[in-house]
Amino acid sequence: MSKPSDKKKILVVDDEPNIVSMLQLRLEASNYSVVTAFDGLEALEQVKAEKPHLILLDILMPRMDGCTFLQQMKLQGLGGNIPIIVLTGKAKMREFFFIDGVVDFIVKPFDSKNLLCEIARHLERKEVPITKGR
Repeated sequence: MSKPSDKKKILVVDDEPNIVSMLQLRLEASNYSVVTAFDGLEALEQVKAEKPHLILLDILMPRMDGCTFLQQMKLQGLGGNIPIIVLTGKAKMREFFFIDGVVDFIVKPFDSKNLLCEIARHLERKEVPITKGR
């Protein structure tokens, strides 16, 4: 069994408490550490305080939406290497979100098994050292 410090930390950012709770339960059952935020402002604070390994990000939220959160992360120099998976009910927005840090786009409602596979894939990819010139 992993020590708490060995667990990968995932920040879940969504304004819908039911989605946050469901994701938290699924992720913790899969041996991830989970921190949550209900809007972009809270998410910025969590990124600074918690240094997550991956972010699950909703787009349409009060106070600060996901787009503004992404802009602020870049402006503040936060999380340059944190993979971000966008979770949204707006499938038509896909082409707007393959920008710095966004590694995947998953449309709600989503299959939690598929989401867990994508999370594991992106966390593994992050750990593989990249060698230039080979």
